[in-house]
Amino acid sequence: MTTTAITNIAGLVTNDPALGDGSPLGLIENAAVVIDGETIAWVGPADKAPAADTVFDAAGRAVIPGFVDSHSHLVFAGDRTAEFNARMSGRSYSAGGIRTTVAATRAATDAELEANLLRHLDEARRQGTTTFETKSGYGLTVADEARALRIAAAHTEEVTYLGAHIVSPDYAEDPAGYVDLVTGEMLTACAPYARWVDVFCEKGAFDGDQARAILTAGAAAGLIPRVHANQLSYGPGVQLAVELEAASADHCTHLTDADVDALAQAADTTVATLLPGAEFSTRAQWPDARRLIDAGATVALSTDCNPGSSYTSSMPFCIALAVRDMRMTPDEALWSATAGGARALRRSDVGTVTPGARADLALLDAPSHVHLAYRPGVPLVSAVWQRGVRAV
Repeated sequence: MTTTAITNIAGLVTNDPALGDGSPLGLIENAAVVIDGETIAWVGPADKAPAADTVFDAAGRAVIPGFVDSHSHLVFAGDRTAEFNARMSGRSYSAGGIRTTVAATRAATDAELEANLLRHLDEARRQGTTTFETKSGYGLTVADEARALRIAAAHTEEVTYLGAHIVSPDYAEDPAGYVDLVTGEMLTACAPYARWVDVFCEKGAFDGDQARAILTAGAAAGLIPRVHANQLSYGPGVQLAVELEAASADHCTHLTDADVDALAQAADTTVATLLPGAEFSTRAQWPDARRLIDAGATVALSTDCNPGSSYTSSMPFCIALAVRDMRMTPDEALWSATAGGARALRRSDVGTVTPGARADLALLDAPSHVHLAYRPGVPLVSAVWQRGVRAV
């Protein structure tokens, strides 16, 4: 098997304190990485690197783990430009939000949905993302939810059943009937393609009792819970996520002290995944990452890429927002966008640059990872390796 050495790295982020400077980032200066097939074989000082079949000169630039985007909605069709334009112009807009995307997605062919998914995956990869989760939730019929998951499962292991995104327009007068569908026939059709089950626990979507029923049914079908929690208002989502040992509570914008304490107590089980692209795109209140980190919660960053409330696939952009507006340090934000995302997906093989881990790396056109927040909006990712193969 061919080995590749990436050498002359100014700063290598390993996310393993034992390998580097003792910080959570495990930073090694003047470093090298050796890739063997799909995995990392060796990391350490460049002057001690073993011989390899090929050598790539990083030329004094930084290398980081590939980003782990643990929350996205990429199987969709249509466009919501008018909604965004109205919102940013201070005008009211009543086109129907998620329902607009549901109609377009239902009307799209499988080939159109897959082409759109692949376009967004390529866009994310060029910005350093090497692992991504994505959800259904824009079909809201048995057939449309199942095909969304089938399409997604062809391109990622991290697929989430989100039949409980909103109550389907077809069941507008019968929410209980829709919950029965989501926990019954739709779940049966979707579970073979998914690893996770999710629910939007929020006013106007699903209340705590409905969310509990959906997540419990999903878990009985072998799916692991995660929760859209406390995005728009205070509510039961975070407490429910912790109670059911969900892998993540996502958004976490409106938190009581009890919610923060619960996430801190469950730091080894339930990750608080923050999605600053949503707040940026809706001019909403920022999640308080500092409050969560100081309390001891595990925090991840993700894009929430979707056509309505966070149409960005850029993890570097989300890092810059987290540092500027959510009171995270550059080190914390990078950790949360890599190792934190891996924790939210309960993965140990990604989000790190350590021997035995998957060889997912991003080379920055900068001497330090801090430039991700220091130079917002600049396309700093100049090369990407995914499973040991140069992908960008």
